[in-house]
Amino acid sequence: MSARDVTGAIPAIRGRVQAGAPLAPFTWFRVGGPAEWLVRPADEQDLVALLAGLPAGMPLTLLGAASNLIVRDGGLRGVVLRLGGAFGQVQVEADGLVAGAAALDVTVAQHAAAAGLAGLEFLSGIPGSIGGAVAMNAGAYGAEVKHVLDWAEVATAEGIRRLPAADFAFAYRHATLPPRAVVTRARFHARPGDAAAIAARMEEIRAAREATQPVRARTGGSTFKNPPGAKAWALIDAAGCRGLTLGAAQVSEKHCNFLLNTGGATAAELEALGEQVRTRVLAQSGVTLEWEIKRIGEAGSAAPVPDSGPAGPSAIGAEA
Repeated sequence: MSARDVTGAIPAIRGRVQAGAPLAPFTWFRVGGPAEWLVRPADEQDLVALLAGLPAGMPLTLLGAASNLIVRDGGLRGVVLRLGGAFGQVQVEADGLVAGAAALDVTVAQHAAAAGLAGLEFLSGIPGSIGGAVAMNAGAYGAEVKHVLDWAEVATAEGIRRLPAADFAFAYRHATLPPRAVVTRARFHARPGDAAAIAARMEEIRAAREATQPVRARTGGSTFKNPPGAKAWALIDAAGCRGLTLGAAQVSEKHCNFLLNTGGATAAELEALGEQVRTRVLAQSGVTLEWEIKRIGEAGSAAPVPDSGPAGPSAIGAEA
């Protein structure tokens, strides 16, 4: 039986289509409701066929590494897209490399290091995948994707398009993509470097993350964007929010711009705790923190969350 026979609205593809699929196991927070349809295309051509055949009004959400993401307890309507192994290849070139959207950022950094290519070490400190890194201009340790991207290819209903870096209009933690476009691969430039120095820098980044961030906890990375001229963590700390809890959700005591699921937290608890932090910071400093973590999906009926404005685009790449 084809996917079209099963779903009635999703075009027949060679990849996998799953109804009512749990999403919590994919997210770093380990929370959230199910996807109405979880779709995993077989390759780029399969992805284009999917995009071309989807009804215009059907919601489309791209789920990457899901590290910087809260899926709400009611789950996600429409199609949740997850790219698999065919999108995870990494090809090293003389002055850079080409990486598939599903390749992990740290894996790309490791390939560059093994080839003696410098300039991509910062990717080892970003807990996400390449598609999400491009879609949100991910950055860490003084560098951002916009500094190293040559081009990225995106899938649309019309086919695969190669776009130069300038077309993404990069801003802080933001990139502009064509409507309902999905990043499939990207090329990053690098420069020949000393292998020992590259390895030392990556070890320095690893050690810094281990020392300052709750990397082994159920977390979602940096919760709020740094306001101009300030650090979100410092504002949160000054507002007395370090260690603040709501149910099983907690503001990390190690790094207070991280939220934690200490065990059994709901998405609603995490989001509501984040809103408490925003309220306290505003009252203490006059600064309105902006969410960096994407919050998507439907609120669970038993635990509504406060309305804090848009929760991100309908189709996202997740560093998330």
